[in-house]
Formats: sequence, C-alpha cells, structure tokens
Amino acid sequence: MNFPNRTPGDELADLKVRYARLDLLYQVGNVIHSTLDPQEALQLIIDQAVRVMRASSGSVVLINPTTNFLEIHASMGLPPNAAALKLRVGEGITGWVAIKGKTVRSGDVTQDPRYIQLRQNVRSELAVPMLVNGEIRGVINVDSDRNNAFSEGDQELLEALALSASRVIQNTWLYEQLRLKARLFEMLASVGQTINSALNLDDALHVITREACGMMQAKMCSLLMLQESGEWLELRASHGAGEVYMKSPKLSMNESLLGTVVRRRKPIQVENVQTSSRYQRAEIARQEGLVALLSVPLIFANECIGTLSIYTGRPYKFSNEEVRILSALAELSAIAIEKARLYERIVDVEEQLRQNEKLSALGLLAAEVAHEIRNPLTVMKMLYHSLDLKFPAGDPRNKDAEIIGQKMELLNKIVEQILDFARTTEPTFAEVHLNELIEELGLLVRHKLRNQNVQFIHHLDSDLPAVMADATHLEQAFLNLILNAAQAMPNGGKLTITTRAIEGGGKTLQVAVDFKDTGEGMTEEQRRRAFSSVLSTTKAKGTGLGLAIVGRVIETHHGELKLKSAPGRGTTISVILPLA
Repeated sequence: MNFPNRTPGDELADLKVRYARLDLLYQVGNVIHSTLDPQEALQLIIDQAVRVMRASSGSVVLINPTTNFLEIHASMGLPPNAAALKLRVGEGITGWVAIKGKTVRSGDVTQDPRYIQLRQNVRSELAVPMLVNGEIRGVINVDSDRNNAFSEGDQELLEALALSASRVIQNTWLYEQLRLKARLFEMLASVGQTINSALNLDDALHVITREACGMMQAKMCSLLMLQESGEWLELRASHGAGEVYMKSPKLSMNESLLGTVVRRRKPIQVENVQTSSRYQRAEIARQEGLVALLSVPLIFANECIGTLSIYTGRPYKFSNEEVRILSALAELSAIAIEKARLYERIVDVEEQLRQNEKLSALGLLAAEVAHEIRNPLTVMKMLYHSLDLKFPAGDPRNKDAEIIGQKMELLNKIVEQILDFARTTEPTFAEVHLNELIEELGLLVRHKLRNQNVQFIHHLDSDLPAVMADATHLEQAFLNLILNAAQAMPNGGKLTITTRAIEGGGKTLQVAVDFKDTGEGMTEEQRRRAFSSVLSTTKAKGTGLGLAIVGRVIETHHGELKLKSAPGRGTTISVILPLA
C-alpha cells in the first residue's frame, strides 16, 4: 500500500521504531524466560513492562478461579496496601478488560468513570488482557503520572509483551504443577511407610490424619469410620481439630454429606462448607474456621470402611491431582487400618494360645494329681474292706464306718471322672507337614518375638517327609518351646528352628526339629527335671509347666526329646519324631 504523503525518511524512522520494539521484546523475553518460578516470573514481567513503557507504576492482576476475584500477584511502584485490593471481574478498568478481553488505553483516567484509584497522581493507564489457551487469565496494567502517556505503538508493544508473558506463565504453571505432583508423590511414598509402621489401630489412625494434614497443607484432617451397624460414621482420629469439632456427634450414613462419600465410594469437595446447604455442621465449621472440604472414601477389599477428610482455612478448589493424591493416601491408609486390625486379632490369638497353654497345664496337673491320689485311695479301700468293721447294734460307729465307705467311693468316682476327662486329650493322628506348621506358628509369634527383640530364623528342609501326628498337640508343644526360648532371652537374642531328616540304612527313619536359642541356658538340675512331671518341677515358667506339656505330647507321639544346654550358652532342644 502506498502512502502519498510519506517520505523515505518517515519510513526509515518507522522501521527504527519497530526494530527498537522488537529488540525490547527480545530482551524482555530473555529476562522473563530466565526463571521457572511462577511468582518470580510475574514480577519480572511487570518490571520489564514498566521499564519498556516508561511508566510510573504497574501490576499483574490474575483471576482467582475459586473466588472469581481479580488479585494483584506482582506490582511495581504501587503502595504496599495495594496488594490487598480485590476487584470483581467487570469492576474498574482492569475488571472491564478482564470481562471484555479488550485493551483499554485511557489518556486521562480522571475522566473515565471505570477508574478506581490505587495511587495518587495517576493520569494515564494502559491495560491489556492476558490470554492462556484462549481464556482470559489476567490483566497487565501500566500507569503514568502524565496525560496521554501511552501511544498506539505502546499499546501494540504491551499487547505483544502480554502474549509472550502469557506463554511464560503457562509454562511456569505447568512446571509448578509437575513440581507439586512430584513433591506430593515423594511425600506419598514417605507417608505410606510411616503409616504402615504403626501396628496399634489408634496409633495408625492418628498417624494417618497427621500425615495427611501435613502432606496436603490443610488446616485440619479427620478420619471417620463406619460402625458395625452400618448406620453411623464415628470420629476416630483427627489432627488440627478444636474442642468443638472433637465433641461433635456421630453422622448418619443416610443423611450426611460424608455418608454420601461412603455410599457412592467417590470423593466429594465443597469450596465453602460454612455456606453450603449440603454440609450439616456449618456452625461448627464457622467456630473452627474450616472452609473448603475434600473427603475421600477409605476402601479395602471392595468394602468402604470410612472417610478421610481435609479442611482448609480459606475458600479453595482442589485440583484433580490433589484429589488423586488424597485418594491414593486413603488407599494406603485403608490397608494400614486393616493391618492394624489384623495385628490386634493376632495379639488376641496369641493371648488365647497362652490361656490354652495354662489350661493344658492345669489339665495335666489335675490328671497327675488324680493319678497320684488313686493309688493310695485304692490301698485305703482294700484295707477298709479287709477290716470288716462290725459293731454292736445301736453303736454309732456303724454309721461312721458306713459314711467312710461312701466317701471313699465318692473320691474314687471323682478320680475316675478326672482321668476319663484327661483321656479325651489323647492325640488323633493324621498326616502333618512340619514345615507348614512351623511357618504358621512363625506368623503367630513374630510380633511377640519382635517386641522382645528376638530374631526369628528358620532353616526348613524342603524335602522333609510328612509325619503321622496330631497337628494341634504338636503346635501346642512347639509353641511352648518357642515361648520358653523367648523367656530365656529377656534382653533379646536369636531363635533358630531347623528341620532335618535322620537317615539310617539309606532311607529316612525319623525327622527332627531343633529349637536353638541364645538365652540364659539351664543348670544341670534344670536339665535333669526339664521334662519331668508337673508335680516335680521347680519353676512355673521357662522350664516348668510348658516343658512338662512338651514332654507329655512327644511321649504320646512315640517321639524323643534331646536337650543340650549350659548356663550362659543358650539351649538347644531337639524333637525327634518317627515316620508313619
């Protein structure tokens, strides 16, 4: 296109101006691309914009997607209190640009009814929109103390700068999201290890809420669990909660927002629980200063057992990534909860086994007492009948003799009943794989041994043949040997169980199970009486009732016990059983 009034000199001047602007944009681009920190990038952008436009002040204003307010994120030349100003989209020149997506170049702001004063002496303003993927995300403002300070060329330059800045902001935001994602995943791995280290259920629940609160940078975190009835959610643990929240009643599954999380098994978030009609505890939230809520279900084995919820202290919209991270944490937490529950059940089983051990010892003691009583009682009966006590009629001694005979018969009957009851504990033989029995016992006692700092080691012969035995009785005997070894190592140590075949004539004749500890060892007297009758033992624990039961069980299995021990050098007890 030809311009008849333009001279070559004018065209050269225009080229110089355009070159200078392109050179400025290039320099500005180099500066603002020098960082990946979003806040630093915004500050560099406004610093360069004010410098290039020769302005007096300027600001980068972004739209908060949660509140929809315009907030100043970086500024230059504005008073300190300006950062606290929040404008609605459409309010002021900046708000008009944000809603219309068009540039405003005002030569005299005192004549513009849209203008809102942030700094005295401002006369001119140039505001251009910042677009990211076609969406208005903010506004760049520059101000001057001179009227008509900004030209059309300045407008083109600032629009080009805003376009470049938008790309930088998009890249820095993407980088920040990736950095946040990486940080959250690193924390998730670390938190997962911390959560799973807790064995007690209450401890595990409190660790979960504490770590979730820290990882998500929340004001408060709570964990509610579904009661057995399935009708109520009960607060079981929290971190950062005040007294009011801690005393809040349980929630109905069918009528509460968190109950919906359990029923639908999907996360729910609320930007402000204080104003939400769906949230039943708005008054408690106001007293506690709780605002935004994200709640995710705790699911284990396809069963929802509760909710894990975090609260912020300000309106907030959680990103999809944050929802996924908290959901992943909830999955780990559900596993940790079930692990703690299982541990508690194992502890209960261990306690039942210890009670069974005591009952077995009492049963054995009763049988031996009855056996020892029956012999002298039989002699007494024989002597009584041989005396053939007969007194004259009317002599009261006739009645006494009759009563003595009746009471001896009653004692004999009681003894026989006790012995009959003891006989019901005779073993029922079936094929038993000792390696499997020992591995199962190891699972039951591993926590007890770990708590006593006892290292549990087993060397099991993979080719060990099965034996004909009563698995329950052998398990009781082996448990007694393990517990006895643990008692002999009060300060910790090592317990090694070895299974091996004993051969003779080229074939396996017997199998042996060795229990070796590094404990206190036994004296000669203790070794001599280790597996003797309950009535003749000298100790109630360690080498007392438990080993007496072991002796009885192995005897009924036609097996053999070997003991090797010395004070301070540990003990090795070998159980030798014949093959079928």
